[in-house]
Amino acid sequence: MHIMNDLSAESLRLSITQHLTYTLGKDKPHASTYDWRMAVSYAVRDLIIEPWFAATRKTYAEQGKRVYYLSMEFLIGRLLADAMVNLNILDTVQEVLDGEGISLAEVIEDEPDAALGNGGLGRLAACFLESMSTLACPAYGYGIRYEHGLFRQKFEGGRQVELPEDWLNQPHPWEFERPEARYTIPFKGHVETAEGASVWHPAETVYARAYDIPVVGWQAKWANTLRLWGAHSTELFDLERFNAGDYAAAAAPEELARTLSRVLYPEDTTESGKELRLKQEFFLTSAALQDILRRFLTEYDDLELLPQKVAIQMNDTHPALAGPELIRLLVDVHRVEWANAKQIAHGCLNYTNHTLLPEALETWSTWLMGRVLPRHMQIIEQIDHEHLKTTGTPPTLAIVKDDQVHMGTLAFVMASHVNGVSALHTQLMKQTVFADLNRLYPNRILNQTNGVTPRRWLRLSNPSLSRVLTDTIGASWENDLDRLADLGAHESDRAVRDAIGAAKRDNKVALSNWAADQLGISLDPDAMFDVQVKRMHEYKRQLLNVFETIARWDAIRANPNANWTPRVKIFGGKAAPGYVVAKEIIHLINDVANTINNDPVTGDLLKVVYPANYNVSMAQRLIPAADLSEQISIAGKEASGTGNMKFTMNGALTIGTLDGANVEIREHVGAENFFLFGMTAAEAQERSQMADHARTAILASQPLQDVLQMIVEGRFSPNDTGRYNGLVDLTWNHDPFLVASDFDSYLASQSAVDSAYSNTDHWNTLALRNIAGSGFFSSDRTIRSYMAEIWHTQSLA
Repeated sequence: MHIMNDLSAESLRLSITQHLTYTLGKDKPHASTYDWRMAVSYAVRDLIIEPWFAATRKTYAEQGKRVYYLSMEFLIGRLLADAMVNLNILDTVQEVLDGEGISLAEVIEDEPDAALGNGGLGRLAACFLESMSTLACPAYGYGIRYEHGLFRQKFEGGRQVELPEDWLNQPHPWEFERPEARYTIPFKGHVETAEGASVWHPAETVYARAYDIPVVGWQAKWANTLRLWGAHSTELFDLERFNAGDYAAAAAPEELARTLSRVLYPEDTTESGKELRLKQEFFLTSAALQDILRRFLTEYDDLELLPQKVAIQMNDTHPALAGPELIRLLVDVHRVEWANAKQIAHGCLNYTNHTLLPEALETWSTWLMGRVLPRHMQIIEQIDHEHLKTTGTPPTLAIVKDDQVHMGTLAFVMASHVNGVSALHTQLMKQTVFADLNRLYPNRILNQTNGVTPRRWLRLSNPSLSRVLTDTIGASWENDLDRLADLGAHESDRAVRDAIGAAKRDNKVALSNWAADQLGISLDPDAMFDVQVKRMHEYKRQLLNVFETIARWDAIRANPNANWTPRVKIFGGKAAPGYVVAKEIIHLINDVANTINNDPVTGDLLKVVYPANYNVSMAQRLIPAADLSEQISIAGKEASGTGNMKFTMNGALTIGTLDGANVEIREHVGAENFFLFGMTAAEAQERSQMADHARTAILASQPLQDVLQMIVEGRFSPNDTGRYNGLVDLTWNHDPFLVASDFDSYLASQSAVDSAYSNTDHWNTLALRNIAGSGFFSSDRTIRSYMAEIWHTQSLA
């Protein structure tokens, strides 16, 4: 075991006390929870420094190939408890704080979630960084240090209201500011040719300044770096204007620069919003590539070696400018010949696709790209010209067409490898969005099914179940999750089945207590906890879930003395500020909750809970307490999902379609332990082509007709009966994501769920099988596969 196990409580107590006194300037009698949390964080951070430095030294000494993961999101959540688990010092910190009369739980809860992401894309990036550290893969994550993140969600009258996140209103103890790591990021201006070379004269510039967060792996054997970029002005404030009293104008350059790193995904329905998004993506990409080249050139003097020493992963299309920007830096700055520069860039770059929705593959108008990044527009056009010429490709496969720059095509053309994130998604990529490009480059697409880190999502989030696992299959499953399969040998042991059920109930009691304290709602921990937590989007079909909830409520009211299985329906997730339909669905869920939760007829047989501002920390509460995992997206639309994996390894059963990684989850846990419903991807595609498919499905389903009638009558909005006419009309006449067509199948599957849950021991057996089959979904397995098949890099452990 690692030396961290030898850390004494006394030495840790001394370190915490020193930070409390000398870093924070507080004595114990006057220290607040915040002071204790910061002191503990600094003391824990100190323990990460040695493996962090050692990893860097070893990478330089062995000239290891580095991986650079570029992502607009890194949803890292709280870091204190995660670090303590990987350092194996959670019990020691508990002992120290108990001795001081301080609650470790309160200290952990005091830490704000780092507001650096939105959903699965960012959480995946965070899991990957942690697994790269666990596997001693030399790596950097590159992102943006958003001051206000996505947004903080609250509900007013059931409606979503967006507020700025304030996580950086206090010091962030995990980061190290690096003023020396600063790069100039250019925008706009014009390009001229001088002596046969292109010279870009930017009209605007900002500085990207680095802030480093060490990411420690399991048992602290290795630590990598998450480097976040903050935007700063290249000009000091205007003293003359300031002295003249024009204070706002004097500070304008700094405010303009800071805008780049204020908000994740600024609203882009306006031209100014589009410009800001494009600038953000280039800001991240240029800063990262300048940093990569600077680091490379401290070790090597031949840029031809770059692909042998550097692997760059573009997480979705947001960093797709990495191709043109790397070519620009090589050609314009380092004077590499165009053909060599393009070949070098291609050898370094790889692209992960996360969507089959054509509208989600970014495009930028040629006017905007040419105005904001004129040199890059030239380079993109040259890449496109060579792409079309050398492959004999028709103009329909151009990067630039219809006055738009297609970033998915750009990323695909410039990448050595393009990977999907589940087996089904990769197959559909080849058949749909990238079918023609796949024919041109037949060996470029490959699959890397996603995974999640078991350290945070099992060991940390679910200590009750973790103890059962260790007692049953032994220690050290945390970095060898395939060992969960050993649990299958204990399926016939009633004591093990009961222990798994007891662990689940512990988590449900904890969540019930939290809901009573924070939400003012009383939940029965013996009811089934049925959870759907995701980004709000029509294709994820929260609407299908709420329709079933209404149908269930109506059926209970019609026959309240029947043998109902009590349920708690739990929703969580945010809608993009400009996504009107998704925000209407949120409003409907909250209105339905208000009606059902105050209905004396249904009482504890049905409750609906929608806590605001779903984030990583809330997920760590909800997922271990879930009995049923709702993975109900329309087949063929979800790339993978990672929430589905977290629920499965925490012993929740899945009700779901054959979409994304659901397909592989069902294969690994067994079809009989998965509640399947709905059409396949091929069937859904065929159904969507049928005229009046929605109306036909509704007319064939009396329960769905009743649901829609209750909504349109204003049963859930009595003061505004027409509130949801738009949603009802959309369902009757369009239904693009086939909610109506899958409704009866979903209803039948939910009935099967009720029946299974009524037998507690049987349900515990199904939960055990799900846990035992979930070992494949470790991000360690995913990263090993990336290292072998895409990055061609070695562990330095």
